[in-house]
Amino acid sequence: MFNGKTIIVVLSTLLILSGCVKDTDFGAPKLKCINENLANITIGQLTDLYVDQTFQIQEDWILEGYVVSSDNAGNFFNVLYFQDSPNNPNAGLLIEFELRDSHLFFSVGQKIFIKLKGLYLGKSRGVFKIGGVFTSFGNRSVGRLPNNVIFDHVQVSCEANTGLVPNLVSILDFNETMVNTLVKVENLEFIAEEIGQPFAEVEEETKRNLVDCDDNEVVLVNSGYSDFQAELLPNGQGTLTGILSLDRDEFQLIIRDLDDITFEQDRCSDVVDEFTATTIFITELADPDNNAGARFVELYNSSTKLLSLKGWNLVRYTNDNTEISSTIDLSNFTIGGEGFLVISPNAAEFEIVYGSVPDIAVGTNSPADSNGDDNLVLLDPFGSIIDIFGIIGEDGSGTSHEFEDGKATRNLDILEGNPLFTASEWQIFNDTGGNGTINLPQNAPSDFNPGSR
Repeated sequence: MFNGKTIIVVLSTLLILSGCVKDTDFGAPKLKCINENLANITIGQLTDLYVDQTFQIQEDWILEGYVVSSDNAGNFFNVLYFQDSPNNPNAGLLIEFELRDSHLFFSVGQKIFIKLKGLYLGKSRGVFKIGGVFTSFGNRSVGRLPNNVIFDHVQVSCEANTGLVPNLVSILDFNETMVNTLVKVENLEFIAEEIGQPFAEVEEETKRNLVDCDDNEVVLVNSGYSDFQAELLPNGQGTLTGILSLDRDEFQLIIRDLDDITFEQDRCSDVVDEFTATTIFITELADPDNNAGARFVELYNSSTKLLSLKGWNLVRYTNDNTEISSTIDLSNFTIGGEGFLVISPNAAEFEIVYGSVPDIAVGTNSPADSNGDDNLVLLDPFGSIIDIFGIIGEDGSGTSHEFEDGKATRNLDILEGNPLFTASEWQIFNDTGGNGTINLPQNAPSDFNPGSR
C-alpha cells in the first residue's frame, strides 16, 4: 500500500525519466520549407562575376540548387555540394559551413535556396565555392560559414525530392563545367597495384587510382575518417557515381558512400597500346651555324591517324660510340596524322628564334642537341629500329652523315622510316661538303622550317 510520500517519489522519478527523452521521434530534424521560388541568379551567372580574387556578395541574390553530397558516411566534412538541376546540370557549386551531420538537414536530391548576401565567392585549386571568409597574410579566402547563421542563408524548398540523375560521362568527357556536379562513369576499375589496399589510410586523405577499359586514368579521393576507410578496394570492374572535383589541373572523383561503387564485372582485358609503325620517322636534324641553342629534331607521321608514342624512344650515339649516350622517352606524347613532333634542347631559345613553342622540351646533351657528327636512332616499344640517321660506331665528321653547322632534311618522297642509313634519302648541309654532302652552313631561323616539310 502506497502512502503519500511514496506516490510523490514515484511521480518525481517518472517526471525525471520522461524529461531525459525530449522526443520519441528520432528522425531527421525538420526545417521550415519554402513554398515559393526565390531564385533570382544562376550558378553560372554568379561564377561569371569572379575575377581573380575572393569577394563578398552585397546584392540580394538567391541561388537555387539540388544537393548532391552527403556527409552520412564521413567522406565529406563541413561542406555541401549542389548543382543547378536534378539532371543534365549546367553548373555546380559548394558551400563551406560549420555543420556536422548536415545530411540530417539537407538530403541528396533536395532542392535548396541559398541567400547569397553577405557570403563570399572564391576559387581554390580550380573549384568555385561560397561560404564565410578567413584571411591569411592579408589574402582573403572562402572559409566555413559559422553555425549560428547557416540556416539564415541555406533553406530548403517544399518541392518534393524526386532524386537525381547523374550525368553519364567518360573520363575523356570531363571538363570544368562538370566540376561540383554528380557524374556516373562506366567501365572503371582500380589499378592492379592498389587492389587489396584500404580505401584510405587512417586519418589521412588518400588518393586511389582508377582506370577505364581504354586505359584512361582518374583519381578517387577518400577521407581517412570515412566509415569505409578500412574497406578494401574491390577487385572488379563496373560503374562509379561521384562528385567531380578538380585539384588544379587534375580531375578527381569523390563518392558519398560505398553504394556509389558497383564493381561486380570481370576486370577489363589488358589494352594493347604499344605498337610499331614505319610511318613515324625523322625528317629534320638542325645544328644552326649561328646559334647552337636553336638545335632541334623533327619527327613526322606520314599516316593519316593520330598515333601514340607509348614505349617509343629516340636515342643518340655520340661520335663513334657503340653504347647509347642519351635517350628521349616519347611515351607521354602522340603524333597527329600527317603531323610533326618537334623536339628542342632549349625551349626558350627555340621560341625566341623560330617564334613557336616546341612540342617537346628536353635538356642539353640529349639526342636533340647533337653538334652534327652523332648518330640518332628511333626505336619502337619493342626495341626495333624504325629509323636511323648515321652509322653506329662511326664518327660523322667528314662522312656522308655529317650535318655540323648545318642540317639534314629528309627528301619529300620518303614516307617511312629506314632501319639502315641511306644517304640518298637526305639532303645534308655542313661546313665541309665531304662525301656527297653540301658545303653550305645553315643559319637560323631563315634556313630552317621546324614543323613543316
